[in-house]
Order: sequence, then C-alpha cells, then structure tokens
Amino acid sequence: MPKDATLHQRHITPELVAALARHGEPLPPPEESEAFGAFFDRFGDARVVLLGEATHGTSEFYRARAAITRRLIERHGFTIVAVEADWPDAARIDDYVRHHAARPWRGPAFTRFPTWMWRNTEVAAFVDWLRGHNEGSTSADRVSFHGLDIYSLGESIHAVLTYLDRVNPEAAAAARRRYARLTPWQDQPAAYGSAVVVHGRDSCEDAVVAQLRELLVHRLDYMRNDGEAWFDAVQNARVVRAAESYYRVMYQGSTESWNLRDRHMFSTLQALLAHRGDGAKAVVWAHNSHVGNAAATAMGWEGQFNIGELCRMAHGDEAVLIGFGTDTGTVAAASDWDQPMEVKTVRPARPDSYEHAFLRAGHDRALTEWRNRKGPLARILQASLARERAIGVVYRPETELQSHYFDAALAEQFDAWVWFAHTAAVTPLDGGRPHGAPETWPFGL
Repeated sequence: MPKDATLHQRHITPELVAALARHGEPLPPPEESEAFGAFFDRFGDARVVLLGEATHGTSEFYRARAAITRRLIERHGFTIVAVEADWPDAARIDDYVRHHAARPWRGPAFTRFPTWMWRNTEVAAFVDWLRGHNEGSTSADRVSFHGLDIYSLGESIHAVLTYLDRVNPEAAAAARRRYARLTPWQDQPAAYGSAVVVHGRDSCEDAVVAQLRELLVHRLDYMRNDGEAWFDAVQNARVVRAAESYYRVMYQGSTESWNLRDRHMFSTLQALLAHRGDGAKAVVWAHNSHVGNAAATAMGWEGQFNIGELCRMAHGDEAVLIGFGTDTGTVAAASDWDQPMEVKTVRPARPDSYEHAFLRAGHDRALTEWRNRKGPLARILQASLARERAIGVVYRPETELQSHYFDAALAEQFDAWVWFAHTAAVTPLDGGRPHGAPETWPFGL
C-alpha cells in the first residue's frame, strides 16, 4: 500500500478503543517473572518468537522480554537468544552463560555507541539468570546467546585471524593478506565506504568473499577439531563480508543499507537455527522496526524489508511477532548520534497513534493478541491505519512527529502487542566487575 493512501484514513475509532479494552489482558509487573511469563505460553509452539521494543532504552521492555524469554526457555524448550547486538560482543555473553573459557579479544565488549543498549542492569540480570539456568545442563543443551548485527568490522577481523592462528597458521597468513587493505579502516569503517564510493578507491569485496569461501570450503577439516569455534569464525567472516558491503552501500541510500543489514540479521538467525539442529527454537530481541512485518508499514511501502517480514516468509505461523509500546515516562537516549546518553522525558503519544488507542483502552499493562486473523479484534484492527512511534538510540522530542512517527497497519505488522502506559529508562552499568564474578563476566571495562 503506498504511504499516501493512508493519510486520509489515519484515525483512532471508538470501536477500536473499545476492542482493545475488551481484548487486552492485564499483565502483572514484569518483575513477577513467572506470572508475567505465563501469559506467553500460548506462543510456545512457535519456532521463532520475535520480541520488539518501541525504544532502545526502556527498562520495562527489557525486563518484560527477560521474563518472556525465561518462560519460553524453561517451559517450551527454546535454545537460542539472538539480539540486535554485534556478534563478537554477544559472544562474550555466550561464553559467560554457557560456561566457556575466556578467549582473546581486542578490547572490552559493548563500548561502542550506544553503550547503554546492552550494558545495563536489566540485561545483566537476565544474563546472570541464564548462566545459572545453564549450569545444570550438558554442553549441547545449554541455551546460547548471540548477536545479529554487522557493526563489528574490526573485532570480527580479529576473531577470524585469532581462530586461524590457532588451527592453521598458514591459512591465517593468507587471511591477513586478504584483509590487509581493509584492516586500516577497521575502526573507521564509514571512512572506508567514503574512500571507495566517493574517492574511487578499490573495494575489498573480492578479498572478504574469498576469505569466507575459504572457511566454508575447508569446513569438514575445521569442524573435526572444534565445530563451535569454526562456526564462530565463519559468522565473524560473514560479518566482515556484510560490513564491507554495508559501508559502501550506505552511500547509495538508506533503503539499500537497511535491507542489507536486516538480510544479514535474518541470515544469521537462520544459520543459528541450522547450527543448533533439529528442534532448535529462538527468541529474538530487537527494535519494533526490525521485528514487525515491514510490509505493513511505511518503510515497507517505500521498499524496505526487515527480519520480521523475512521470518514470516520463511517460517509462516511458526514465527510470532510481538510489538511493545508505551505512552509516557523516561527513556535512555542521546540527542544525536555518538553523543552522551541522557534520561529524557517521553512525550505523551499523539491522538492519531496506536499508542494513544492503547492508552484510551485503560490498561496500565496488557497483552493484546490477534494471531487469529479472522477474530473480531483482528477485523477491527484491519480496518484501522494509524501512526506508530519508534524511538531508537536518538530521541528528538522537539521534532517527534517527523523524527519518530510512521504510518502502520498494526494488524499485519504484529501478532500481539505488549503495552505499558508508563515506563522508565534503563539503568546503565558502571565499569566495575561485581565481587565474586568470574573472569568471563561480559560487562567489565
């Protein structure tokens, strides 16, 4: 549907508000983890459950996703947690929760802007729980934690070379030659894209593709020694390939770079499911803009797709897409990219938004589900088109309409919605390691 087609139809009807009030199921606070999580048992038959967030800095969203994920792991056999974070940073958490030995890294994890997105007390609490949950399980049965994103060019190059140094020094030397022209840009990858696209430098595309191919061609030899280590190296090589493309494509337009990024996230999720084998089930934590079906939003009408849409196409009804929303409160966000985190006040939702409809429905916290597309709530939602708010790592309340709202058809975008009328900002971690925490604790500086 073209974006312009929604403009004259955008409104919130009394019928929609009444339906949301009637079908919304009041939720306990997310800190009552068992009671909160029990409401989500209905999604336990899915292969992939994607949990969104309307901001990258709201405590309730993180705590709710933690409670839901705990339930899906404990009661429904989910084995993978995959998040909107870089693969090497998330690998620190994976080592910690699966009780692996520490491995060499270039530097501390989660230090790139926005640090608060994963370096916060809410994530740390979930990670500690997951480590405890895994303690009594066999190595093969432990729940793993992974990053889906592509922004770790330097750390991923380092990971590939470190792996090959250990298992095949000759192949490591060849990898260094392939990565040599890209390595000077590894800490300023956007400058690499500019050098190639704007200033005519040769790209490193062929070299990074060749390195990934080399790891795949010799997979049987490498997997005989350590299949987990090989898989990690391959995923890092895939990140290098995707990042090299991304920083060139970003100069061609936002649609191309967005699609490349979400295609990589989806491919990584698929690789994880295949790697964990038959019966593997995944929970995804990412922003609503990645989790909700892009085809039902203005971004999709303008040519963008996302991991939620790709999961629907690949897994059908076995993919469940759950959005999150709020009206007012505070949020951890910056005023501009690469600027310090602030605790900002979230403005009340616009009257022509879905958030305002949920507010008018009267629930402080609620789960509203419409997976049955022929049910009464789904039919009412299908007749509505409204704005939806998306706050990322940057929040500009003074230009909120232009910066943070977009048109959406909620009925097709998600299968369910988790609502909090009032929310608070996440609490960033300091740099210290807690007393008694093991060496692999992933958040130390």
